[in-house]
Amino acid sequence: MSTDGAYQTGVGWNGLHSVSENPSGAEETEYYANNDKYVGLRSTEKFGFTIGCYMTPEEFDVCDGTESIGTGLKVHQQTRRPFGFTYRTYVGSDTQNTDYGYVIHIIYNATTSPSTLERSTINDSPEIADLSYECSTTPVEIPGAKKKAAHLTIDSTEADATQLKALEDMLYGTDDAEPKLPTPTELAAMFSVSTAA
Repeated sequence: MSTDGAYQTGVGWNGLHSVSENPSGAEETEYYANNDKYVGLRSTEKFGFTIGCYMTPEEFDVCDGTESIGTGLKVHQQTRRPFGFTYRTYVGSDTQNTDYGYVIHIIYNATTSPSTLERSTINDSPEIADLSYECSTTPVEIPGAKKKAAHLTIDSTEADATQLKALEDMLYGTDDAEPKLPTPTELAAMFSVSTAA
């Protein structure tokens, strides 16, 4: 995300092997009156996730607090820039296996925490470095939604094929257009979301 809040050109993430969704919050606080439970109020729900990968794109450096200050020279512990993130999960069936469909996940306004990376000497049992980035989000306004959110999903088994194609062309790019993350407003317009109160 640039300093004006706009998302820059999308970048493919080679070496991504897992995304663990870690929602939190929504705990109930119970109130009692007249010797019985009167009401239960729930705290705000937060969306977090963990990225598992073997490598990161160069563009992710600024999101991980790393900036290049000279040819081959990088400085760490810098301000971590927010980012948008999208990934796809498959939906299977008993007859079509994973050809049945998929779900596109779109995450807005995410930031990552510092992660542990163990480095060891060369030995006779080499292991590939497995990176893990714990991420949190700050919800944004979503047209048509009652509350702010940071995580949206689009199910290919339910979505209109024309709308889905338009979204994928935007997310993954075409011969004529660079990939980009649609804003929530663009996404709402693409899927004809009613924003009437």
